[in-house]
Amino acid sequence: MEIKGRVHCLFEQSGTFKNEFRKLGIPAEDYDIQNNFGETDHVVDLFAEIEKAYAGGGSIFDTMTKDDLILAFFPCIKFCNIAEYNQRSAQEHMRRIGTPVKKIYDFLKKESDERYLFYQVCLKMHGVVEIKGLRMIMENPWHADNYTNKFWFRHVSIIDKDRTKRGDYFRKPTGYWYTNCEPTHGFTNQQTPESERKVTGIGTWSGRPNKHPKGQTAKGSTKSGLCSEERSMISPDYARNFICDFILGKPSGKIAQQADLFEEAK
Repeated sequence: MEIKGRVHCLFEQSGTFKNEFRKLGIPAEDYDIQNNFGETDHVVDLFAEIEKAYAGGGSIFDTMTKDDLILAFFPCIKFCNIAEYNQRSAQEHMRRIGTPVKKIYDFLKKESDERYLFYQVCLKMHGVVEIKGLRMIMENPWHADNYTNKFWFRHVSIIDKDRTKRGDYFRKPTGYWYTNCEPTHGFTNQQTPESERKVTGIGTWSGRPNKHPKGQTAKGSTKSGLCSEERSMISPDYARNFICDFILGKPSGKIAQQADLFEEAK
């Protein structure tokens, strides 16, 4: 893929992908509602911008062209299979402690409404991109039972099954949906040493605090457009290798190649 314009990293406040694009000579900018890393170029409510764009109003999407690329790290908290598990566990706990039935169903309806909101906004984001003829890659955690697999309107383009094989801190199988563009197929092999691998959590790698900064909202927040720190925890090495393997189709400068690092969607 050739990027003659800019890269717009939506829902990214860490600057991780943005800065790796810039190192490769490609202008890139971060967009998010928060700026806890001091890297957000455009502090903006992306949910509101998507809604305005879909309704035909002015929005940040008006500044984007067909020569650009959008990389969207859309909030995943309501799409992951763990959300269904937590919902089921919560209502079972509420029943055990004698919570009134009406309150249990109020809780379940609230969870359903919030997931529907996220789903609608995500659909509208794709609609805006396709209507305007823009190029976009959406990232979301991957699991066979995820909402994005069972109910999403299109198949995932690529599943990176083990991100530690491309230098990330987390294994976290990840899906990528390409709109108006196609993935390249590179095979960078940069195994992350066991000592550098982290369990899924927030602020657990070297140099980051173990607790949220004051005012930081956790990944479980339902605030529209939120980019949590946990979702920003991608290593610069992984970002560079992903960009070179699946976007630019060029060597990343990292050692050997290995053909089984990703599973192309059927």
